[in-house]
Amino acid sequence: VDAFQAWCGPCKAVVDLFRKIRNEVGGHLLHFAVAEVDSIDGLEEYRGKCEPVFLFYAGGELVAVVRGVNAPLLQRTILEQL
Repeated sequence: VDAFQAWCGPCKAVVDLFRKIRNEVGGHLLHFAVAEVDSIDGLEEYRGKCEPVFLFYAGGELVAVVRGVNAPLLQRTILEQL
């Protein structure tokens, strides 16, 4: 989940990375979403930050968090969680 604030929008810089990984591993294993933290009470701890935050969930539980756009770390985290 790309957790973003309305004033800065979702991180478009990683869209291609996510597409590439999803094509490699298959769409049935991996799903991407965006969430505006200003409108979701459960994500209020991510408000007021000026860096992108990527939340990784498995089985409905938060399993990893990556702060900032770090393509190698994002890719490694995705593959480790799969």
